[in-house]
Amino acid sequence: MRTLDEKPGVLLLSGGVGGARLARGFSRLEEWETTVVVNTGDDDWVYGVYVAPDLDTVVYTLAEAEGPQGWGLVDETWQVMESLSGFPIDTTFRLGDRDLATNLFRTMRIGEGKPLSLITEEIAAAFGLGIRLLPATDHPLRTKLRTIGGEWLDFQDYFVRRQHRDRIARIRFDGAEAARPAPGVIEAIGAAQAVVIAPSNPPLSIWPILAVPGIRSALESADTVIAVSPLFGGKALKGPAADVMDSLGLPPGNRGVAEAYGDLLSDLVVDTGDAEDVGFLSDMGLGAWATDTRIADPAASARLAAEIMAAL
Repeated sequence: MRTLDEKPGVLLLSGGVGGARLARGFSRLEEWETTVVVNTGDDDWVYGVYVAPDLDTVVYTLAEAEGPQGWGLVDETWQVMESLSGFPIDTTFRLGDRDLATNLFRTMRIGEGKPLSLITEEIAAAFGLGIRLLPATDHPLRTKLRTIGGEWLDFQDYFVRRQHRDRIARIRFDGAEAARPAPGVIEAIGAAQAVVIAPSNPPLSIWPILAVPGIRSALESADTVIAVSPLFGGKALKGPAADVMDSLGLPPGNRGVAEAYGDLLSDLVVDTGDAEDVGFLSDMGLGAWATDTRIADPAASARLAAEIMAAL
């Protein structure tokens, strides 16, 4: 039972840029205690360091230090990459000098046997964050994608090195069966007054979180699970969400977003440009409403977060 001096809790499931921006909005709602659970299916070893792209995007955005594209760090320098390019290796995956420092710290702590959740807490503290940030799991979890030609790709090969040009026939999450939720994840779901699924790519960013045993079942017990659609007129502002959903056989537009999450959802928020979708989403048994879901601006993300919580 919550005591009088405790804030009501909200839990946000997040991928990279879209999730990070909505997390920034929730971080500005002083009357709510926010926990962000972040996808780790994109994690990989690059240049000998452990990179966690979605976790770092959320950290940098919450610290208001993200780069102009929504990822990486602002005012970044690239001397290490320029030097690496002189060697016979693929340098398509670029790490800025300051970003590399974050990844070096993470790699050193992993080498000391520390779990990802503790390391994430340390990184969040170093960036002065006042919001609770958790990886979905401390265990290895890797998103793998099979192209329609039958080739299996690591996520970063598909997304960065091949610029998500391949049509995807299947997704699997290696390590999911042996994984367990990171400490605090299940407890945060149970304590939350609402769970919000950020406007992240459903198959690539949110399904890996749901693949961790125990997380989906905990969400099924939640009274309120609100998803924010990442689509605008059937397309994402950036990234391959619509193409991936289509290639996996999901319906187009917001119907596909609803079906991607199935019976987990109680509500789906769509952009004002898709207000006509509210009718069929309501017919699907969802609480649905339309509002401005473009949240690149910090004030816009705070407004959307406030609107979502006011609807409870």
